[in-house]
Amino acid sequence: MSLLTVGTVAFDAIETPFGKTDKIIGGAATYIALAASYFNKPINMVSVVGDDFPEEGLQNLRNHGANTDGIQIKKGEKTFFWAGKYHNDMNTRDTLVTELNVLADFEPVVLDEYQGCEFLMLGNLTPAVQMSVINQLKSRPRLVVLDTMNFWMDIMMDELKSVLKKVDVLTINDAEARQLSGEYSLVKAAQIILEMGPTFLVIKKGEHGALLFNKDSVFFAPALPLEEVFDPTGAGDSFAGGFIGYLASTRDISFDNMKRAIIFGSAMASFCVEKFGTERLINLTQNEIDDRVQDFIDLVQFDISLVND
Repeated sequence: MSLLTVGTVAFDAIETPFGKTDKIIGGAATYIALAASYFNKPINMVSVVGDDFPEEGLQNLRNHGANTDGIQIKKGEKTFFWAGKYHNDMNTRDTLVTELNVLADFEPVVLDEYQGCEFLMLGNLTPAVQMSVINQLKSRPRLVVLDTMNFWMDIMMDELKSVLKKVDVLTINDAEARQLSGEYSLVKAAQIILEMGPTFLVIKKGEHGALLFNKDSVFFAPALPLEEVFDPTGAGDSFAGGFIGYLASTRDISFDNMKRAIIFGSAMASFCVEKFGTERLINLTQNEIDDRVQDFIDLVQFDISLVND
């Protein structure tokens, strides 16, 4: 079904305990589109790059079923660039360089051919850009999913809360959930955040899995223990892509189906971290995805009998 994603298409330079890269292609919308492409096509994209962005990078997205007509190419300008270094625990990182470049004055444009989308994934961008996309849509999608981060909570909390009133699902990590709610308990935090507007909340806990909340229910999905984690960059966006891609393919937005979508999203995130950048996501097979999802099922499936005396 029709899926629209908005986010960054960018350059990254990454250093981890396992090595480092030169400038490689990344960005939230890139990871989202690649992960979602294994479940749903096309993925309509809204983003912006400079004329330094390689045509083969855009072609690779097209090869995965992405419609890149909505990616603006700014002549004489440079693409957004981020460089970071991960610590030994792979959970914390230092930002070494952030160059906004074309992102500094990005004004998203939702093309006429993108109107009528049923599923909208708002990748991590300024709340103003996310709101602009929502306001440009002539009809409301069946499901609006939003990702954000602590930076916008620090400097644009009021604007972020305005956007939260317009979305169905919010995906954030545990530290962001605590910051947004002011509560340490994630259960209490979830109830406060759900009162801000979203019907569903996904709290990502990295190597410790993910939690799904609505007003009445909670579901926990573990992370798959991996022998090696090369690069966590893009894992959260790959999760989001798998999550909304699966929902779009099934057209079922019930809590029970979101539990399944959490597993598929977690599977895509687990692939992402196995190589640097988007390398692992580019050439997956359906058998690999099926086997990885089965690994998640085997991880949590057990029989137990409660005997009452």
